[in-house]
Amino acid sequence: MTATARTAPASRRARGSRVRHLGPNWYASVMGTAIVANAGAALPRHVPGLRTACTAVWALSAVMLAVLLLGRALHWARHRDQARAHLLDPTMAPFYGCLSMALLAVGGGALLVGRDWTGVRAALAVDAVLFTAGTAVGLLVAVAVPYLMAVRHALKPGSASPVWLLPVVAPMVSAALGPLLVPHLPPGQWQRALLLGCYAMFGLSLLATVFLLPIVFGRLLAGPPLPLALTPTLFLVLGPLGQSATAANNFADAAPGVLPAPYADGFGMLAVLYGVPVMGFAVLWFALAAAVLVRARRRGMGFSMTWWALTFPVGTCVTGVEGLARHTGLDVCAWLAVALYVFLVAAWLVAGVHTLRGLFTGALAPPA
Repeated sequence: MTATARTAPASRRARGSRVRHLGPNWYASVMGTAIVANAGAALPRHVPGLRTACTAVWALSAVMLAVLLLGRALHWARHRDQARAHLLDPTMAPFYGCLSMALLAVGGGALLVGRDWTGVRAALAVDAVLFTAGTAVGLLVAVAVPYLMAVRHALKPGSASPVWLLPVVAPMVSAALGPLLVPHLPPGQWQRALLLGCYAMFGLSLLATVFLLPIVFGRLLAGPPLPLALTPTLFLVLGPLGQSATAANNFADAAPGVLPAPYADGFGMLAVLYGVPVMGFAVLWFALAAAVLVRARRRGMGFSMTWWALTFPVGTCVTGVEGLARHTGLDVCAWLAVALYVFLVAAWLVAGVHTLRGLFTGALAPPA
């Protein structure tokens, strides 16, 4: 056997080993990148060059998604034992919700900003495919992961984590981004079915969050304390809050002409009557999570992939407040959206730079 023949299988094994520990948590980087573009597209203050920058960031998120989908396909093809171990790991299984949200975020970004480069027809096709796939995965995960947690995962009292919210918040992302497709469907049954289907997913995700959030809050108050590395996951609570407010505002935008007047007007009222108190609680949680994060940083918390929790959930709050700015006309909402967006971009840059540094230095290789 020649040296070339001997090294070829070894080379393939080396490439395969690189994806063995590639978990679904890496989709959080795609979500965190796409939301920078999606939130910037509707910012209520004009910033020269921002839309072009957002389109470029969306293109980056699309490339990241394609690379991760390929890597995860190799993971399942070559390392089924590790893939099954991830599903049976209560700390990793909830991250399967990130796959759904990554698909949805990139798809929604295609219509929001990607169309500037691809054209409307191509952007619509991309969003339709990714929305359908992301919604199907999200609904499956919203059932399958809680099922595994109930019957297979050996959960202990006091082990609740904000990560538990990830599977049930995925349908809320579908609810928030589905209304973008409503105007492109045939009038009548198709438009109403999609809009009300999104509203059903809004309720599904919201009620599941209402059941889980007290458990997470209870651990924060009564302990045991989260490990330092998991402290950034406290920001995950902002996801269902900001995304539900975004969904309510998008329902109000899409409902006129699709639903009869009383219901269309009702969605308009829901956007404000629901969105304002929810975003008020989101501001409270943001301050609390930030204070705990600063404390953990002072105690030596280093970088890990959990830092990406500072991106997508905050981005949903940006889009939620942007919607309130549209429907209330309040300048305070507009400036709050700008302030949160600045934080989002800073968090994305920090997480992105540290992730790249970890990959090049080997600190994140193999990915964990």
